[in-house]
Order: sequence, then C-alpha cells, then structure tokens
Amino acid sequence: MKQQTSAGDPDHLISVQSVVVDSKDRLWILDTGRVALPDGSILYSSYGGPKLVGVDLSNNTIFQTILFPRNVAYPESYPNDVRFDLRPNITSSGQGIAYITDSSFEGRNGIIVVDLGTGESWRHLENLPAVRQEPGFFFTIWGESVYNNVGGGQPITPFGLGSDGITLSADGETLYFSDVGGRYLYSVPTARLREHKSPTAQLLADGAVSQITQKGVSDGLESDTNDYVYAGSFETNSIYVYFPQNGTVSTFVRDPRLQWTDTFSVAGNSGNGYLYFTENQLWRRPANQGGIDRRVKPFALYRVPLPDHGGKILLK
Repeated sequence: MKQQTSAGDPDHLISVQSVVVDSKDRLWILDTGRVALPDGSILYSSYGGPKLVGVDLSNNTIFQTILFPRNVAYPESYPNDVRFDLRPNITSSGQGIAYITDSSFEGRNGIIVVDLGTGESWRHLENLPAVRQEPGFFFTIWGESVYNNVGGGQPITPFGLGSDGITLSADGETLYFSDVGGRYLYSVPTARLREHKSPTAQLLADGAVSQITQKGVSDGLESDTNDYVYAGSFETNSIYVYFPQNGTVSTFVRDPRLQWTDTFSVAGNSGNGYLYFTENQLWRRPANQGGIDRRVKPFALYRVPLPDHGGKILLK
C-alpha cells in the first residue's frame, strides 16, 4: 500500500519543528512538511512542504522561502533543528549558511546544509553511524522506561531519533551534533560540510567526524561565547556542559523539574547572558504510553544565567 503523504504547500506552514532568531535579528521557521495524525503516526512529506522560511521582525513579513528538493529532504525526512552562520566570507553568495539536522525515525539521517544566498541545499554525513540511532537503544526518565508504545496491541519498539541536537562553536568552524538515540556528542569541521561540489566532498566530510564524549541522553544543544556546549541529560534531570578547552563534561544545573529538556537558546550579551530551554513532556504522549496521554500542564520554559560571563554567539 502506498504511504499516505502530506500536502506540499510552499505558502503555508504544515508542521513547524524549530524557530530560531539569527545574529541579524531575523526569525527563521523550519517546517518539516509532515502532518502528525491523532494516533501518533506521521505522514510522509511532499515537495513544497519541507522548507526554511525567513521573517523580517522589523515589519513581520516573509523575506525568503527556501524549499528543499527531493534529494535533500526525502519523503521520510524530519528536518529538526537549525543553526546559522552569516559570515559573508564562507560562501560566494555572501549571505551565510544554515545547518539542519535530519532526525528521521524511519532512517536516512544526516545533516542538511543550505546556502542562504542562492537557496541551494545539499546533504552530508548520510547514514553514518554517528547520525543514526544506536541499535537497541534504551533510556529512562524519572526511572520510567521510554519506548514507542502506541497501544492497541501494536508492537512495542525502542524509542530514539537520529541526528537531532545541533550547535556551532563560537568561531563557526566546528559543528556539534548528537542523536536522541545515543549518548555521544560528535563534531565535524564546518568547512567540510560547506564543500559539496568536488567528487570527494562526501568522503572528506564523513572522515572528518569525531566522536567527542558521552554527555547523556539529550535532545537540543546550544553553545555560548565561551565556546561551552550545553546539552540536556534526561536520565539525570540535568543540563550538562562540555568544555572543549579540556575535553571534560560537568553538571551545569540539576533540578527534579527537568525531564525532556529541549529547544535551547542563548540570549543576552557577554556578562548578562541566559540559557533558555523548554520541558516538553514528549515521552509522556500517547504514542509512548500505550495510547494514554500522561502529559500534565503547564508545559514550562525556564532560563538560567550562563557561567563565566557567557553570551550569545553572533556569527555575521
């Protein structure tokens, strides 16, 4: 039977996964193009659905819509999180780059790269072990096992996603990423991701990936002007921080209210910066709880002051 698909509508938002304000104070909306059904299943996308939409916040108008072609956003792709580097010298167009994770739970994970000047996009790290859920991956939150469990006699399967969390180093030269279906933090030089026209571009990008350290099970990532990298730790009700300067990981904040921590964002200049994050209770939705909705309102947005006078990275 043919997989049912979502409408491919370039003029409307279908299923927004991420909203990010760049260093020029513009809002970018990342649309997966995939409709979620009441039973927890998600339809495949059609061309025109998966897109990156730029909004000018000075007048609340759309200034750019970038559609992903079918060889970049597959029908089963799930464009998840995005980071921007607007330095004019990194592309011939001079308008910067967007880096996007494809966290598809059906497979074919990777990193999507977008030239914001030309609108051209391409894929890297296609289906490497680093971007895929680890086989048989298992984790807990608050001591409770987390599975795909839609109920109705359907099979219970491991829950996890491929490449999801993403952030840039303070100088924009390193991309950090991680899977929800694993505990490792990875990195790759952004120069390798920007190159895509040479015959060896894919091989060089794949070979440049480094497995850095374990940092617990997390979703989103974020970094600050100190070059510290922040990641949630579902199983310890914490947020961890990775220090590239010495390769160590430390607990940044711990609180029993922390569970599925996601959507990290830094705001504020050096000296008065804050790390903002959400608690979304995704693991308590019906698709994970045998068809029962165990989510409890209110959902929460928190902030904590950044250490060592950290602030928002401005790559422009």
